Amino acid sequence: MTKQRKRQSARGEIAREKLIVVALDLFGRYGFEGTSTRMLRDAAGVNLQAILYYFGSKEGLYIATAEYLGGEINSHVSGLRTKVRGRLQELAAAGQSLSREEAKAFLTEILQKMATLFVSKESEPWARFLIREQMEPTEAFNRVYIAVMKPMLEAGIQLISVLLDEDPLSEHVRLRMISLFGSVLVYRTAHASAMLQLEWSGIGASEVKTIQNLAEELVAAIQPVKVRS
Repeated sequence: MTKQRKRQSARGEIAREKLIVVALDLFGRYGFEGTSTRMLRDAAGVNLQAILYYFGSKEGLYIATAEYLGGEINSHVSGLRTKVRGRLQELAAAGQSLSREEAKAFLTEILQKMATLFVSKESEPWARFLIREQMEPTEAFNRVYIAVMKPMLEAGIQLISVLLDEDPLSEHVRLRMISLFGSVLVYRTAHASAMLQLEWSGIGASEVKTIQNLAEELVAAIQPVKVRS
């Protein structure tokens, strides 16, 4: 490849990524229908044909934005998820089971990681995009769910099943996992209410530590359900 082509390729990558970054913000704020190609063009500082050239259509850009979002989240959580999976596979190969203490430690680490990530400034446009997709899911949501949410939930479910001493396929275990994630993600999804109730002016290092401590407390409270006589 000549130097000129390399420069053109680099400029093309910059333009493509710029479109995706502004699309994540605009689609999150105004939704797919409310975001015009002109808005995307103006925000990214590219010509209108760039959307067609790089993504084929606005729909193609929307899907690419979801895939980009999945990659961004995965860059933060995939290492931890791989560590948990690797440990579970190691124990299974040895015919052993994960201990309650190790399951608790892993689950606490996952929950604290998710809490810290989703209260960060970086996650604001992610949350707006995802909340819209939660309300009216499209193929874009499927991309993020399969790439990030499903594997993370499945890892958590395995750990909660150990703490509850229940089948990981049971509805109860899955309900507990979803509720556990929701208990910390609420600081992003219901940010304004949380700030008012807690009388916080924002979320800095001290507030993040408080939420991390809560995550540890929530995991520590998970115990097998006593069967009522």
